[in-house]
Amino acid sequence: MSEMMLLLMSAASLGVIHTLLGPDHYLPFIVLGKARNWSRPRTLWITFISGVGHVAGSVILGLIGIGMGISLSKLESIEASRGSLVGWMLIAFGLLYTAYGIYKYVKRGAHIHLPAFLRPRSIRHADLHLDVKELEKEDAGRLTPWILFLIFVFGPCEVLIPMLIYPAANQSGLGVFLVALVFGIATVGTMMLVVFLGYQGLSMVRLKGREHQLHLFAGLVILLAGAGMQFMGL
Repeated sequence: MSEMMLLLMSAASLGVIHTLLGPDHYLPFIVLGKARNWSRPRTLWITFISGVGHVAGSVILGLIGIGMGISLSKLESIEASRGSLVGWMLIAFGLLYTAYGIYKYVKRGAHIHLPAFLRPRSIRHADLHLDVKELEKEDAGRLTPWILFLIFVFGPCEVLIPMLIYPAANQSGLGVFLVALVFGIATVGTMMLVVFLGYQGLSMVRLKGREHQLHLFAGLVILLAGAGMQFMGL
C-alpha cells in the first residue's frame, strides 16, 4: 500500500473520529433544528454549509502557513488559539440563547399551566389561540444559521494541518488537495449523519405541550457544548 493511500485512509479516519469526539460538531444543529422548527432538509443544509466552512478555514490557514514557511508548531499554536476562541463563542452564544429561551418560556409558556382566569388578560387570548408554528413566525431567527456558520468557520481542525504538511513537503499539490478533500468529506459526512440521526431521534420524542421549552433546552445544550470544548478539550 502506497504512502499516499495510507495518508488518505488516515485523513478519512481522523475526520470521522475528531467529529464524533466533538459534540460541538453536531449538538447545536440538532437542538436548534428542533427548537426553531427547521425542516430536516434545512437543518442538514445548514449543517453542510457550516461543516464546509469549518474544514475550509483550516485548509486555508494551512495553505497560507505552508506558503509562508510557517513552522508546524506555530500553525498548531494558531489552531489552539482558534479553538479557545470558538469555545468562548459557543459559550457566549449558549448564554444568549438560554436567556432567549427563558424569555420565551416566561412570555409564552409559564402562564399556560395556570387556569385561564388567572392568566394576565394581555396574554390570555394569545395563549389559547397561537400554536407553536405561529409563535415561531414572530421570532427573528434568520441570524441563527449565520451565527452557527461564523462559529464553525473559526473552528479549528487540529488534526488536518499536520496531514497537509507531508504532501506539501513532497511538493505534491494533488496530494494536498486529496488529503483536504477526503478529510472534508469524512468530517462533513459524519456531521450530517449524526445530525440526521439526532433530528430523527428528537422527532420521536413526544413534546406536545412543551414546545415552548425547546429554546431554553437548546441554549443549555449549546452552553454545555461550548463549556466542554473550552474546559474539557472535547
